[in-house]
Amino acid sequence: MLVLSRKKNERIVINDNIVVMVVDIRGDKVRLGIEAPKEVSVHRREVYDAIKRGESPKHPPAPATVPDPPVDHTVQ
Repeated sequence: MLVLSRKKNERIVINDNIVVMVVDIRGDKVRLGIEAPKEVSVHRREVYDAIKRGESPKHPPAPATVPDPPVDHTVQ
């Protein structure tokens, strides 16, 4: 396992297409922002384990992107 030290707003690049950024540090909690291609699944470990067991996670992950607003198909 590679262990790195990072400060708030510093980044780590993985394989030229994944970026992990330290967004916030509060006490013993670190918030990470992850930029990855759509085809790369990114989950917290407990969610990943639940998916592998075929269970529905207790708190499903939020969508990685904001959906497009609905399109108005009315004719004017």
